[in-house]
Amino acid sequence: MSPLTFFLAASLLLLAIGLAGLITRRTLVGMLISVELMLNGAGLSIVAAAKSTEASDALGQLATLFVMGLAAAEATLVLAMILVVQRRFGKVLSSDISTLR
Repeated sequence: MSPLTFFLAASLLLLAIGLAGLITRRTLVGMLISVELMLNGAGLSIVAAAKSTEASDALGQLATLFVMGLAAAEATLVLAMILVVQRRFGKVLSSDISTLR
């Protein structure tokens, strides 16, 4: 088996763990961590694909840096929204927030 297969299997595992966490978690912070895991899996697959193909390694690394920047911006916005919801309603459970008007 090629090294690409192992990296893609690890990437798929991160994606599956993140998806399972996103479905099962009830708190918004747990959901945020699950989405971050999914984005890390995507970054790993981009780097692995760039390393094992004829594509430039720098291009794969730049694409992964873009994914990491997107993840950081997403985490900042979601944490700000979580703070606003916590201060206003006193809870951060997704089931309680979805029933609010």
